[in-house]
Amino acid sequence: MHPHRLFDYDAELRRHNVHFRAAARVGPRDRVLDVGCGTGRTTREAARAAASGSAVGVDLSAPMLEQARALSANEGLSNVTYEQADAQVHPFPAAHFDLCISRFGTMFFADPVAAFTNIGRALRPGGRLVLLVWQERDRNEWASVIRGALTDSPAVPRGPDAFSLADPAVTEDLLVAAGFTDVGFTDVHEPVHYGPDPAAAFDNVFRLPGYAELLADLDAPAAEQARTRLRAVLAAHATDGGVAFDSRAWITTARLR
Repeated sequence: MHPHRLFDYDAELRRHNVHFRAAARVGPRDRVLDVGCGTGRTTREAARAAASGSAVGVDLSAPMLEQARALSANEGLSNVTYEQADAQVHPFPAAHFDLCISRFGTMFFADPVAAFTNIGRALRPGGRLVLLVWQERDRNEWASVIRGALTDSPAVPRGPDAFSLADPAVTEDLLVAAGFTDVGFTDVHEPVHYGPDPAAAFDNVFRLPGYAELLADLDAPAAEQARTRLRAVLAAHATDGGVAFDSRAWITTARLR
C-alpha cells in the first residue's frame, strides 16, 4: 500500500487528539516513547513539546513509518526517531523514558500484562503512561453502524480487539499487575470523522482493515446492495464538518512504581 492510500487516522481523531495532547503534558526535557505511533502525528507533537528531550515512535506498519519519517523530515524535527517494532517484546533501553504515550495503539496485545510489563521496563521509576483507548463497543456508534451496513453477520472478535481495554476495572488490574500504580480514567466524548463528504468517507472506509473483506464472499448484486446501504449510512451522518459518528474513549493514565 502506498503511503498516500493510508487511512487518515489523524483526520478521524482530530477532536480526540486535543484531549490526548493535554493529558500527555509532555515536558521540555522528556524522553517520550510513542507506542503504535502510526504516521507519527502524536510522536511529532511530543518531539516539539520535548524541545530539549526526544521522542521515539514504534509501530508494526512499515508504510506508516515511512510516512512518519517523511513528515518529520519535512517539519525539520531532529529529536524524533521511528522504529518498526512490536512493543510487546521489543528490547527497549531499560529505565530510559520519562513518558510512554499511545493513541489507540495498545488494545491488540496478545498478553497485555506481559506487554505493559515490557513497556514498564523502558520507563524510569515514576515514569508516566498515558493511553487513549475505546470504551465499550455499544458506546461507539462507528463500531456497529458501518459494519451493519455491509453485513448481517455480527462482529466476532478473534483474540484482542479494539475494545479490550474498555473496562476500567479490567484495565486497572492488568496495569497494576504490570507494575503500574495511580491508575486513572477520564471520559472523552467526541465524534470520529471519516471524510469531508460522503463520497470521500466511502473511499476511506475501504482503506480501513476488514471492511473490504466483508464484501469478498458476496455475489455481485449483494455486494452492490451493501455498498448502496453504506452510502446511505454515510449520507445520513454528513454534517457541516464532515461525515461523523459518535464515539466514547478513555484517557487512561498510570505511573510506574
